[in-house]
Amino acid sequence: MIPVGRDAPDFTVPKAGGDAYNDIEPFTLSDAVGDGPIVLAFYPAAFTSGCTEEMCAFRDSMDAFDDLDASVYGVSVDLPFAQNVWIREEELNVPMLADWNHEVIHAYDVVLEDMYGMIEVAERSVFVLDTDGTVAYRWVRDGDNPDFAELVDEIESAVAGLRP
Repeated sequence: MIPVGRDAPDFTVPKAGGDAYNDIEPFTLSDAVGDGPIVLAFYPAAFTSGCTEEMCAFRDSMDAFDDLDASVYGVSVDLPFAQNVWIREEELNVPMLADWNHEVIHAYDVVLEDMYGMIEVAERSVFVLDTDGTVAYRWVRDGDNPDFAELVDEIESAVAGLRP
């Protein structure tokens, strides 16, 4: 697990924007660093109840993150085409990063090896990066899903704490 205080591993993956089925463009983390805090919200799978609840909690709090000049990205091993459909169905305002080759979940050491006893996905976790690309906050699910509204409030507070 990437600890607080360490530089976040860089990566390039497809980013699903949600405007259309094929609204996909490359996203490189190091290109986004410096524009403001970055929230990477890893989730196991689009269209599942817990992941939908989590991303809807972020959706409902995006004004607060925008006010903090923070960028929020969902990260999963889903294909970007599926992520685009999910974004549209749930009216999400959070771009999704498609780690379909599983490199990012391994780099951040957030691998859930046996979802449904058979597939490797992202472990539900959140990393907040400061404007230097250093991990300033980390949360990893332990046990049952949290109250997602409370979790998002905690993440918002972590981001607010990065302001000068």
